[in-house]
Amino acid sequence: MPTTHTATIVERIARLREAMHQQQIDALMVPSADPHLSEYLPSRWQGREWLSGFTGSVGTLIVTPQFAGIWTDARYWTQAEQQLAGTGISLMKLTSGASVQYVDWLAATMQPGQTVAVDGNVLGLAIGRQLALALQAKDVTLRTELDLLQQVWQERPAMPLAPVFEHLPPYATQSRADKLAQVRAAMQQLGARLHLISALDDIAYLFNLRGSDISYNPVFLAHALIEQEQATLFVTAGKIDAALNAALAADGVRVVAYDTLAARLGQLPADSTLLIDPRRISYGTRQWIPVRVHVIDAINPAIFAKSRKSEADLVHVRAAMEQDGAALCEFFCWLEQTLADSARAPLTELDIDREITAARARRPGFISPSFSTIAGFRANGASMHYRATPEHHAVIEGDGLLLIDSGGQYLGGTTDITRVVPVGAITAQQQRDFTLVLKGMMALSATRFPRGCKSPMLDAIARAPLWAAGLDFGHGTGHGVGYFLNVHEGPQSISPSAMPEPHTAMEAGMITSIEPGLYRTGQWGIRIENLVHNRPAGQTEFGDFLEFETLTLCPIDTRCVELALLREYERAWLNNYHATVRARLAPLLSGPALAWLEQRTEAV
Repeated sequence: MPTTHTATIVERIARLREAMHQQQIDALMVPSADPHLSEYLPSRWQGREWLSGFTGSVGTLIVTPQFAGIWTDARYWTQAEQQLAGTGISLMKLTSGASVQYVDWLAATMQPGQTVAVDGNVLGLAIGRQLALALQAKDVTLRTELDLLQQVWQERPAMPLAPVFEHLPPYATQSRADKLAQVRAAMQQLGARLHLISALDDIAYLFNLRGSDISYNPVFLAHALIEQEQATLFVTAGKIDAALNAALAADGVRVVAYDTLAARLGQLPADSTLLIDPRRISYGTRQWIPVRVHVIDAINPAIFAKSRKSEADLVHVRAAMEQDGAALCEFFCWLEQTLADSARAPLTELDIDREITAARARRPGFISPSFSTIAGFRANGASMHYRATPEHHAVIEGDGLLLIDSGGQYLGGTTDITRVVPVGAITAQQQRDFTLVLKGMMALSATRFPRGCKSPMLDAIARAPLWAAGLDFGHGTGHGVGYFLNVHEGPQSISPSAMPEPHTAMEAGMITSIEPGLYRTGQWGIRIENLVHNRPAGQTEFGDFLEFETLTLCPIDTRCVELALLREYERAWLNNYHATVRARLAPLLSGPALAWLEQRTEAV
C-alpha cells in the first residue's frame, strides 16, 4: 500500500501531466531555482520539492507522459532514494554537481516536432542557452513563457513580505555609496553604462541591506539596475519602510515595485550598454532586454568585492567565531553530560538541532542558523545532506559516531562548522577513517600557495591522505562563505567539479570552508570542517603568496583520532590549534563548559 506521502506525490504528478497534455507539452523541466537563481528558495518557488517530495537543495525534475526523474549529485543520492521510493519518480545520478546531463537526456530522448517547456524565469541563462541549442539541433520546440506550476499548485505560497532592514555600522564597514562607486568604476572599465543584478546576495551586499525572504540566508527578493548617477531597486511594495527609503534616496537609490523590471528594461534606449552576468541571471529575465540594447556578458563586479573581506570585516568575523565557538562548547558539554545520564529521556537527532540553536541564541549578535542543522547518527551520517525530521530520525544511544554540521548568522559574520563525536565505544576502523579525514583537513589548512592560484587546484591536497588509502568523498572540499550573508558564496570553490577559470582565483580576504569527509553507506559518515581566511604569506622572486588563517574555534574530538597515524608536524598543528581555541574561548566560558574546553583541548 502506498503511504499518504507517496500517494500525494503520485496525484500531483498526474495533475501536472494533465496540464501538460492540455498545453501540448511533451516534457516539462522543473529546476531548483527562483527568478534570482538562488541556491535556497523562498517557499513560492519550491515547486520541484512540492511535485516530487525530494527536499535536497539541488535537483532538476523532468516529467514526460511516461517518465519522471530527478537529476541530482552524489551528496543527495541516499536521501533521494529514500524520499522518491514509491513515487514513480526515478533517481538520475549526476556524476558531478556542475553536470547538466539532464540537457543531454532531453536532447537524446525527445523526437523531432515535440515540445519541451520550462519556466524561463527560473531557468539559468547559461543552461537555457545550452538547452535551446541542444533542442534546436533535434528540431524540438522549447517554450519558456509558461509557468505550469501556477496552474496545478493551487495552494502555492505568495511572495514573501518580510521587511528589509539595513546592515549598519560598525558591522557594515563600508558605506553603500562607496560600494556603488566601486561597481560603477568596474562598469566603466567594461564599457557599460548600466548594470542589471538579479543575484540576491550581491544586492544585499552592495546596498548594505538584509532580509529574511529565504530561510537561513539574510537576503530579500529584488533586482537592481545600476546607472551612472542613480540606482533602482525593484522590491515588493511594503518591504522597505519610509525611513529606510529616505536613507536609500540620500544615496541616489530609488525603490520601485518588484514586478516593474520587465517594463523598465523594455524602455532602455537603443544606445544603451548593459552589463549582465550570464551565470547569475535567468533566461526569462534576459529575454526582457530589447535586442536594440548592447549587452556585455561579464561576472558581476560585486561578486569579487563581496568575497574579499576587509581587515575591518575580519575583526567582526573573528569576534563572531569566538561567540560561536563558546556556544558550541556549551552545547557539547551539555551533550556529553546528557549522554552520560542513564536516567534521562532518550536523546534524538532532533534534540541536537534544538539545543545547538539555543546555545547560539544566547550569544550576542546572533540572528539565526545559517542553514538547517545536519545531525546524523551512525548510518544517517553517511547521507551527506541528511536532515532529521519528526517522521525520520534516530535515537542517539549505544555505540557510534555522531556527525553535526551547523552554523550561525551573526551581525558580524557567518559560521559553518562540522564536528564528529563518539557515542559510547567506537571501532578501530572508525578511528582510522576519522584520522585520514583529519589529515586531509590539516594538510590543506597548512598549505601556502601563490596569490591568484585557481581554487579548484587546491582540492587534491585535502584528498591526498584519503586517496593514498583508496578512499574518496563525493562533494567539494570547500566553498566561499559570506559576511552575514549566504553560507555558500563564490567566486572561489575548492572542488573537483569546478573549472579552474580565472574568476576562481584565490585572493586575500576570502573566507572559505575546508571540509573533507568520508562516508560509508549504511554505517557512518565523517566530515571535519573549519572556515579559513586567505591572508598574505610573504613575497618571493616567484610572486606573492597566501596562507590560511583558521577562523573556526572549536575542539576537534581527539578520542576519534588514531594517534599512531599522525606525523609530528600534524600533532603540532593539532596541538597549536587547540591551544589557540583554549586561549580564545576560555574568557567567554565558566563552570562545566570551561572544564569541558580544557579537557578537550589537552595536547596529544
